[in-house]
Amino acid sequence: MTESRVERKERTRRAILDAALELCEAHTLAALSLRAVAKEVGIVPTAFYRHFESIDELGLDLVEESFGSLRELLRAARTFDTPPANDRALFLAVVDNSVNALVTHVPKADRHYRFIGRERMAGPAPVREAIRHQLELIERELATDIARVPGAGRWSADDLLILANLLVNAMLSHAEELALAGDRADVVRRIEATARRQLHMVLIGALQWDSER
Repeated sequence: MTESRVERKERTRRAILDAALELCEAHTLAALSLRAVAKEVGIVPTAFYRHFESIDELGLDLVEESFGSLRELLRAARTFDTPPANDRALFLAVVDNSVNALVTHVPKADRHYRFIGRERMAGPAPVREAIRHQLELIERELATDIARVPGAGRWSADDLLILANLLVNAMLSHAEELALAGDRADVVRRIEATARRQLHMVLIGALQWDSER
């Protein structure tokens, strides 16, 4: 079957994204050259501009793609087969789901999590800002979900955002660790145990919190 022009263009665009992810394993996006990406894909440098205006624009597409993976992970953490009976049971179920989601989802998109981990600190300014914005959106979405928990009436809107920030940053940190762990089972078990303990501490502590105290 003959490949259409649109299919060929999309295949080349996908190859550029994959090449950039691969090259970013050794260098940050800020140090990545357009020529290096083009060479990795096997195209002339001018062909790059048919898909992206710059390395920064390529980076922004990778941010969108990477956060699709993170949202999938966080959605899995908030999905329950059976609704928990009370607030404590709900938060403990969130911990179990979160840790299970980390171990299940991170290996499927490990390069995305390594990309976020590197670029949110060392990437080009537009990419760092895009990552910060994406994290803020996720935190607000999570804070809205937490506000629906029956006992959440004790927490102010600001405190809900603080709790969401703690949870998202903890999940992202452990996801980055797992993405670096590869198939080292002992390291994965250690990260899993630490993640479970940390999230238990945060959420059980949150149950005792009252914003008016």
